[in-house]
Amino acid sequence: MDHAAVLRDAILGKLKSGEWRQGHRIDTERQLSESFGIGRSTVRRVLAQLKAAGLITQTVGSGTYVSEDFAPDSLGHGSPLEAAAALANGSGSVSPAELMEARLAIEPSIVEMIIRNASQSDFAKMAHCCDMAEAADSMEAFELWDGQLHETIALAAHNSLVTHIFQLINQARAQDDWGALKRHSLTPERRRSYQIEHRRLVGALTDRDLARAVACTRDHLLHVRRNLLGS
Repeated sequence: MDHAAVLRDAILGKLKSGEWRQGHRIDTERQLSESFGIGRSTVRRVLAQLKAAGLITQTVGSGTYVSEDFAPDSLGHGSPLEAAAALANGSGSVSPAELMEARLAIEPSIVEMIIRNASQSDFAKMAHCCDMAEAADSMEAFELWDGQLHETIALAAHNSLVTHIFQLINQARAQDDWGALKRHSLTPERRRSYQIEHRRLVGALTDRDLARAVACTRDHLLHVRRNLLGS
């Protein structure tokens, strides 16, 4: 049985029927996991796919909601959901090596845009993500805030295309292959190193120091790639 497809179809059924409308708060990952008898990693992957398709929004500390921009025709033929469904079925999967290659190409290149467009509120949100990651009492919680930090940094570019690209990156991060590699590679020592690197990066962005921020971004991603892939 394709558990991911069962959950995805159940959520889509609620949307198509109108039972869940814009702004509706969806059950937590834990509640969905228990209700459908599936692992939380599968739930997380499905939610990431629906988020990338523009059907839901997620806010750490608040919850998961039906997107305010949701419209019934977004579920039709040729919609963004088809890409999410392809990923769920494996036909659109991205390998961890491809993901890291893309991140190394994309993330340093948008630093200048972030420094130019970010507000003090954006920098405060980045610092909050660092605080929460450092306070996380599990590797899973740390990984959640790690991803949230990188997404918050991307949102600080205030560019809709960059935002969409990072939704796709987070969708790929939710795949099982990435999760298995991260769990295997993320030791307490490496977690501490990542936390230090995150603080350095946020500090450089807050200071609007372009050269330092680009260097911090590349150094961090290269460190993550070495730990994940050995290269």
